Amino acid sequence: MTMAKKICNLNNLKKTVRYLKKNGVRHAYYAVRERIEEEKGEPYRYVEPAGDVLEAQRRESARYTYLFSIVVPAYETKEEFLREMIDSVRRQSYEKWELVIADASASDLVERIVQEILAQTDEERIKYVHLRENKGISGNTNAGIEMAEGDYIALLDHDDLLTPDALYHMALALYEAQKAGEVPVLLYSDEDKYEAGCVCDQSAAGYGRADNGSYMQPHRKTEFNLDLILSNNYICHFMAVKAELFKRLKLRETYDGAQDYDLVLRVVDQVYKMTPVQDFMHRLVHIPHVLYHWRCHEQSTAQNTDSKSYAYEAGRRALEDFCSSQGWQAEVNHGLHLGFYEITYLPDLLSVRKEVGIVGGRILDGRGKICGGAYREDAVCMYEGLPKAYSGGSTHRAVLKQDVYAVDIRCMQVAPALREAYEEIIGLPYRERKIYCGKGKGKEVVAIADIAGLNCDEAGYRKLSMEFGRAARAKGYLVVWNPNITCVV
Repeated sequence: MTMAKKICNLNNLKKTVRYLKKNGVRHAYYAVRERIEEEKGEPYRYVEPAGDVLEAQRRESARYTYLFSIVVPAYETKEEFLREMIDSVRRQSYEKWELVIADASASDLVERIVQEILAQTDEERIKYVHLRENKGISGNTNAGIEMAEGDYIALLDHDDLLTPDALYHMALALYEAQKAGEVPVLLYSDEDKYEAGCVCDQSAAGYGRADNGSYMQPHRKTEFNLDLILSNNYICHFMAVKAELFKRLKLRETYDGAQDYDLVLRVVDQVYKMTPVQDFMHRLVHIPHVLYHWRCHEQSTAQNTDSKSYAYEAGRRALEDFCSSQGWQAEVNHGLHLGFYEITYLPDLLSVRKEVGIVGGRILDGRGKICGGAYREDAVCMYEGLPKAYSGGSTHRAVLKQDVYAVDIRCMQVAPALREAYEEIIGLPYRERKIYCGKGKGKEVVAIADIAGLNCDEAGYRKLSMEFGRAARAKGYLVVWNPNITCVV
């Protein structure tokens, strides 16, 4: 077992103890059980694109004109981490980039290494500045942003890596959007983590990379999902923002630790106020490829959540700021898991947010497993078969509010503007019944649509649910799944 693996196991144990103290024995038991089951799944293997593939990408993308500025705030970076980070940028198959390193180190270590690389390679695309003072992660990053000259600005941590095709996929997404007459303001990709301190292979380009067995925890993200981003910063890495907007917003020092989340929320705020909800995906683009390796070591947040515990409170405040900007009456609290949040709307979600047409909960069978609730466009039930006490793995999506294609008519709330459509599709007059949700002090009464008198089998319920969800979306409304609302069949 590598030292990094031992550290990872030790940190998992620490996380479990913290979770137990915070949430109690029951939640901790199911969290551990779910993690064990998740680790038994198909092993993950990151495979770097072959040389001929990267060369083909290089030739194909030569006609693209987008310049990317990659901004790296550096601070006393370990030499091997710094060299690997720079090499990962220099190996990009898309060649129109600049690397801006804003160094706030007290020592000259970073500067010496960068100057050595510049002398050896004659690389003109690397910009370096030694800052006079350490202004924190946001202030240091902003210094780099001011130097950026690209069309889009991307952020890269000083100890992480880009895949060699990262900027190619970003440029390709911009090219495809341009052909469709769209101008994205934000692009983001999937990511994974990898162990630090492992035995590394050396590629022909001299890039020391972890062996495939060291890559882990791939984060396969969704297309832009408003309510999911209001539950957790699932966008995270790799992210690029249109330079004009980024330079105007910059990072805010009062949200250090969650500065990226605060930035994403403010970008969403800008888009949200100007763009119909059904057009979000054209402005906030997901690239379904792992393009970023988040290094795990003892001091990193990828490995040790205690290393930046203040970040979670900063994230909560950033969400409060977003809600205030929207004029929403809402409270933001920490969820069961660190970095995940729960927004409580006053008096309820449908009353506060006029762009939401339907709110639906989860359906549990007699064994306490999910059998209905959130549906994809292909009518597949999301999280089907998952025990009610499970969160859905490391991303915890099964317990987070999120936008979906449709929700189950047996457990839904309908906005007044859609009740006529409800009656036409369901074939019943709209009426409500009350159910109890939650336990103990958190228990509350929720009013949901009453479908008494509707005789359907499971296929029939699902068909009507899909039809009503489709109708709501066609009218420009969001359909929100709230797993805190639960019905048992």
